[in-house]
Amino acid sequence: MHSKYRTSAAAPRSGPVGVVNKMSSIENMVAQRPAQSPQQTLPTLHVEDRHGVVHELEAVEGWRLMEILRDHGVGMDNTCGGALACAECHVILDAEWARRVPPPNEEEIEKLDELPMLYEHSRLSCQIIWSDDMSGLRLKLAQET
Repeated sequence: MHSKYRTSAAAPRSGPVGVVNKMSSIENMVAQRPAQSPQQTLPTLHVEDRHGVVHELEAVEGWRLMEILRDHGVGMDNTCGGALACAECHVILDAEWARRVPPPNEEEIEKLDELPMLYEHSRLSCQIIWSDDMSGLRLKLAQET
């Protein structure tokens, strides 16, 4: 008896059964973008990690900054998954960029107030949704608390 459903080889996995590696997801999203002309560049995010090393990361429209940082392996554990429960995704926006990113909502401000170290341009990266007009954004990962 033939099944009307096709089966295919399992996708490579790096985590629990049924969880696809998110790094391949961001790579796939970037690969699916329309071809860029030589003058155009992919949207990028400049991140200074906790060791002072600056990383230039490709970003995907509609993703949370936390997801972009996590999927590129740049210091994001995001224990709560963006539910405003942990503040582990604390970042410090570059002063110029702080004015260009949508302001924090009341819940984010309340969670930031719980942190032992707060900076003028502190934000939670789980609350910032990437849009391609943010290309060039500069931020620094806050020290772990």
